[in-house]
Amino acid sequence: MEKSKVYFTKEITPESLIKIYEVFGKELKGKVAVKLSTGEAGGHYFLNPNLIKDLVSKVNGTIVECNTAYEGKRNTTEEHWKTIKDHGFMDIAKVDIMDEEGDMSLPVENGFHLKENFVGAHLKNYDSMLVLSHFKGHAMGGFGGALKNISIGIGSSNGKAWIHTAAKTKSPSELWNNLPEQDHFLESMADACESVINYIGKENMLYINIANNLSVDCDCDSNPHVPEMADLGIFASTDPVALDQACYDAVINSTDPGKAALIERMDSRHGLHTVEAASELGLGNRGYEIVNI
Repeated sequence: MEKSKVYFTKEITPESLIKIYEVFGKELKGKVAVKLSTGEAGGHYFLNPNLIKDLVSKVNGTIVECNTAYEGKRNTTEEHWKTIKDHGFMDIAKVDIMDEEGDMSLPVENGFHLKENFVGAHLKNYDSMLVLSHFKGHAMGGFGGALKNISIGIGSSNGKAWIHTAAKTKSPSELWNNLPEQDHFLESMADACESVINYIGKENMLYINIANNLSVDCDCDSNPHVPEMADLGIFASTDPVALDQACYDAVINSTDPGKAALIERMDSRHGLHTVEAASELGLGNRGYEIVNI
């Protein structure tokens, strides 16, 4: 199988983000959603609005998010809007909480566990998507990159519970009492990815992972652990499987001794299994070629 191209630059600046996007040589069509995490209140490693604003403007994008399934400052629309404002995202672009008016079901054609996926109802208003992810660790998934961003990230509050419990419940209040085997959760993320990619269309999605502030914890954590390894750079691809595989490998192969904590977090949660499952579902290719720009 031909290897997927993953573009890379060590430079993490607004200008390098524009440059790596332009390498794709295509424009996202119609109304463009820019999917990113706006970060839990108290956290401070989410993508800096000043870093991403020029790219969001270039694609004429709307920043999109969905409410969380855990208690915090983003589990209700009212609190989520306040957090988004406090974190500066409303100053740089239009923002849409996609499940503010409920959710909708997407079919999962060949899923491991899910037969349907529940996403924010406003997803239907968009023609294409730039998946702009902060690559870092995650307490449950091992790490978060492009695949987590289009599964858990686009899931409505109910959809997040559905994925986390491998289709046992849609109720956020019942989530923690219905956690499945770890691999079933990871496979359910891959299932959710399939539904989103099929709905929007592979040709209408581009993926950029920014590997900075490499905490072992996710942006959904209100008190994340201080990063122990240095920033890696920006990775981009039309293939989310290759992209997340490349970021994982970049951490593993880094010469930075601070990588140990992040590797332990990723591997102790079997995080790479999401990539394996997504590849098995035909969502991308784990083989890749790094193209330095």
